[in-house]
Amino acid sequence: MSTNDGLLVRAKATAQVFVDDVERIDLDQSDHHHLFTVRRVRDGETIVVADGKGSWRLCVANNKVLEPDGDVVVEAKPTPELVVGFAPVKGDRSDWAVTKLTELGIDKIVALETGRSVVRWNAHATERALNRWRRIAREASSQARRVWLPEFEGPVPLASMAGTNAAMAVPGASPIAPAVTTILIGPEGGWNDDERALGFAEVTLAPQILRTETAAVAAGVLLEACRLGTVLARESEAR
Repeated sequence: MSTNDGLLVRAKATAQVFVDDVERIDLDQSDHHHLFTVRRVRDGETIVVADGKGSWRLCVANNKVLEPDGDVVVEAKPTPELVVGFAPVKGDRSDWAVTKLTELGIDKIVALETGRSVVRWNAHATERALNRWRRIAREASSQARRVWLPEFEGPVPLASMAGTNAAMAVPGASPIAPAVTTILIGPEGGWNDDERALGFAEVTLAPQILRTETAAVAAGVLLEACRLGTVLARESEAR
């Protein structure tokens, strides 16, 4: 089954949930409650179960239990890997960006440490934030019928992203080039001079100044469109 065919099959299901093992389906309490109490899934309705690592199968609801209804399908991870890194922002705007980047199909989301970052995480805040992002991504992946969950990393210094086919988002820079698979988004105060001097390629996302979370989503749209061939990236390298 092709990746596109698999997506069309999953799209017809009533819902999708993630489990540890698609061979031995064991719903956690929250997913069971969501399916059978909140969604009120009825007997005979089709549910997708996936493990977040490319394996999935169809199941049928029967007396509040999911029974397998087909073979396990394994889908390869999309290539090339697409990464968006951004400086976390106040409030729930970072969470919104994570939701949208997950829906778009971004493979890795990185929290960046930057010179002008307003939000700075200590060890406790990092664990809490990344766990929250993973939970948000799990829910968004179910809605989007993703079978590979995104990875998360951070906070990491900007310099650590060198050598990853990465480009910094900079207003007025060049369009995205084919080699770019990672786009880095700065804080709302912008990149400082030391960060600009690190030598990253620079790309533009829009003819206006975007808020950090908007820029992150714009970067995700461009990267995914280039990977799919929906749009063609400029052949010359971004400066």
